[in-house]
Amino acid sequence: MIYIFHLIDKPDSGELRLRIRPEHKAYLAEMSDHIAFAGPLMAEDGQAMIGSLLAINFDSRAAAQAWLADEPFTRAGVYAISSVHAFVNLWPQKAGFPA
Repeated sequence: MIYIFHLIDKPDSGELRLRIRPEHKAYLAEMSDHIAFAGPLMAEDGQAMIGSLLAINFDSRAAAQAWLADEPFTRAGVYAISSVHAFVNLWPQKAGFPA
């Protein structure tokens, strides 16, 4: 099942996020065959990253939550709020994704 990770950064964590980002991207790369989509949430200015939105296939919620617990941004304390939800995609993507 696909699990959506809606992750909001702590205020003023931009520098920490940038420092940990290479580890975060390497950790995501280990799951590349299971990722439906992933990317940063952006501030209205389109420049500042304020969180993450990930859609990743896992066998169970427990597996998804265990993966999140070991995720580098989580371990470093970047996120103020994190939620994990089961997701079923019923709409073919036409906007925001490469053709």
